[in-house]
Amino acid sequence: MDFTFTEEQQAAVEAARAVFSDVAPDRAPSPALTPGAVAKDIDRHLWHELARTDLLGLTLSPEHGGAGLDPIALCLVLRESAKVLARVPLLESCAVATAIERYGERTLAAELLPRAGRGELILTVGANGRSGHDPAELAVTARPYGEGVGSNGSDGSGGSDRADGETGGPSGGSGWVLDGVQSAVPWAQVADWIAVPAHTAGGRPVLALVPRTRDGVTLADQVSTSGERLAEVRLEAVRVEPRELIDAAGCWDWLRSLLTTGTCALALGLGERVLAMTAEYTGRREQFGFPVATFQAVAVQAADRYIDLRAMEATLWQAAWRISTDAGGPLPASGDVAVAKIWASDGVRRVVQTAQHLHGGFGADTDYPLHRYHAWAKQIELSLGPAAAHEEALGDLLAAHPLG
Repeated sequence: MDFTFTEEQQAAVEAARAVFSDVAPDRAPSPALTPGAVAKDIDRHLWHELARTDLLGLTLSPEHGGAGLDPIALCLVLRESAKVLARVPLLESCAVATAIERYGERTLAAELLPRAGRGELILTVGANGRSGHDPAELAVTARPYGEGVGSNGSDGSGGSDRADGETGGPSGGSGWVLDGVQSAVPWAQVADWIAVPAHTAGGRPVLALVPRTRDGVTLADQVSTSGERLAEVRLEAVRVEPRELIDAAGCWDWLRSLLTTGTCALALGLGERVLAMTAEYTGRREQFGFPVATFQAVAVQAADRYIDLRAMEATLWQAAWRISTDAGGPLPASGDVAVAKIWASDGVRRVVQTAQHLHGGFGADTDYPLHRYHAWAKQIELSLGPAAAHEEALGDLLAAHPLG
């Protein structure tokens, strides 16, 4: 496989490295020493810098002020962001914006996407459902409001649930009504719009775009393992306009795959940084007059983790390529995404565990950043499903698509 990146993708990496070079992983308080969330807001300075360098509109078309690059470029930038534990919803906002442009209503895209690319509004998504174990779309129901939309919205064709030029909305007689809960929504308290997967009466998955301040939306604070702010988003008879609900076939599946693949990119970047920290520490820590890095037991463990990272990298780019190009294969693209997440979840866990072991007691020192990376790694490992969940999904795909 040829994983050579284009000049444009490499330029995005260089821009990201320049922005993240000024970011310290200990800019926020330690999650080990802070009850509750480490901060109430995202890193606003970093968010503005990402907007200034056009990295928030990386995957948007020039029509909406973006660079017109693909999800591979986004994953390259996410990889760099994880090395410094960047406290911004870069994955969520960019992924939702890309899904809106790809599947959404044109007037809504024209209204939201240029502002999202400029960092003027924040998008997030509820991808964990009620508990994180069941499909997220099953946690929220979407029912048509009014006879006209109901007849269009229940045909199961996967097309639009609106007529061209239809206005409707919360104050009119058309639109949709949402009821349910999405748990662990990243930075919902500071987001302007929340993408909410839901299902219709016929079981068809749809994606609703809901302003955070819409009547019927309530938020309850939650905190991630990494100390970042999450929210339980409860929707009670929340009205959405016809244009705010995307029912195009494959929209939610594609967005979920992009979010999962982006999470794998975060795992890779974090793991690479942790292994580099471990190499630096064991290279200067001496026992019996020699650096511990020269001991065979230490070198073998570090080599095993290097192999983990290379496997994480290969499976990541395979998955990113599949969802970027819609290329065919013996399995649907979700199979490659599942393989990437299996390696990302298991691999990043092994990397930080080995790092803690080789650092000794120093790895638990809260003045040293390794414990922060360990907390973030645990959050990434479980986000959008641990390895076991994706192994089960992969098994189902193999059963449905026999190979050979």
